[in-house]
Amino acid sequence: MKDKILNKKVSGWLNINTVDKDKIYDFCGGYIDFLNNGKTEREVSDVIVKLLDSNGFKRINDIDNLKPNDKVYMVNRNKSIYAAVIGSDNITSGINIVGAHIDSPRLDLKPNPLYEDAKLALFKTHYYGGIKKYQWTTIPLAIHGVVVKPNGEKINIVIGEDDNDPVFTITDILPHLAEEQYQKKIGQAIGGEDLNVLVGSIPSKDDSIKENIMTLINEKYKIDEIDFYSSELEVVPAFKARNLGFDKSMVAAYGQDDRVCAYATLMALLDAKESSKTKVAIFADKEEIGSVGNTGMCSQMFDLFVNELLNKTKENNAGALNKTYCNSIMLSADVGAGVDPNYQSASEKNNASYIGYGVELNKYTGSRGKSGASDANAEFVAKVRNIFEKNDVKYQVSELGKVDLGGGGTIAYILANKGMDVIDCGVPVISMHSPYEVTSKFDIYAAYKGYKAFFEEE
Repeated sequence: MKDKILNKKVSGWLNINTVDKDKIYDFCGGYIDFLNNGKTEREVSDVIVKLLDSNGFKRINDIDNLKPNDKVYMVNRNKSIYAAVIGSDNITSGINIVGAHIDSPRLDLKPNPLYEDAKLALFKTHYYGGIKKYQWTTIPLAIHGVVVKPNGEKINIVIGEDDNDPVFTITDILPHLAEEQYQKKIGQAIGGEDLNVLVGSIPSKDDSIKENIMTLINEKYKIDEIDFYSSELEVVPAFKARNLGFDKSMVAAYGQDDRVCAYATLMALLDAKESSKTKVAIFADKEEIGSVGNTGMCSQMFDLFVNELLNKTKENNAGALNKTYCNSIMLSADVGAGVDPNYQSASEKNNASYIGYGVELNKYTGSRGKSGASDANAEFVAKVRNIFEKNDVKYQVSELGKVDLGGGGTIAYILANKGMDVIDCGVPVISMHSPYEVTSKFDIYAAYKGYKAFFEEE
């Protein structure tokens, strides 16, 4: 009786056989490749498109009429993607949506980045998303992105990933002279204007290091300094995604928030069996800065995509979009906070997630008094529990840390505002938003299984 009525939390690794363990490790091998091939939202978008194309998906603008089992997608400015598999039911009867985001915290180069100081050349940066600034000093950094010239020519740049490439770094003061820094609070020890990337030291014949570095950039990429105005260059850790631990049970990598859920969502969509409900996957941009802009979920681009689905299934009429949303269900596929053994005081353990214990459901996020939260209804939480339990998906339900300690948000509230039932559902992460985040392979595979089962729900 005790085992039936009590909610006993047990590691997911205790109840799997060798075959299942091999499936988990194989799946996460593909995930590690995915991470190493996409460190920016543009790169991840390109990887997703290649996988969609190779699995029979077509760009929605290339198709006039949609019928059941057709596979289509829309790319929004090379930074976000919406993909769908058409079901046999009317779209207005509701769609099953899983939505992740593919942007991650990073450093962006400023419009005028290159300067010279103290006999060295550096790039000025502006951090993107919530970071601990001190974590970005004295680590190897790479530069990824695009430069677009006024004539439309686009130059793709990746420096620091190949073993033959140089890397970059942000310096920090030596401990022998750090007395003033030690007196500061940890959040103030490194300022935003201190995140300057070291890029060179050899001067030109005119004794200008800046000129020499710009000459090297021009020779390799055919860009002038003014071309930085129309660029999107991101500074990211040069670390590779790797297996973590003697047992290789974890993944250590940059950008797992939220590319771990994006990968699980993508593979779930590709592998989901045919069903009556239309399945839609969202891979959004700008979540880390509030989902703003025309590539974030607050834009009308997703509405456009769903309207196109309605148009091409001949269902679009007055109120069809609103009806579709109000009949739809969604998993907001975003990561949660795993309990860190070094910082356990940040978690309320009865309502915390542990890595290796399954995919995490967050009934609400927000901060303090649930400010900014999308609070899922009990009926919908029960529905998701039923989907997971009948498909043997191990899950845990938690909050993001202790009340009043902080908080966070996802894209859940944006879709809930459209009228659909939404709950956050993702992989617990340790060291979230750091240059090297940690996840459990068991949880990654549990997320894939959960998303796949949700897509297949009739």
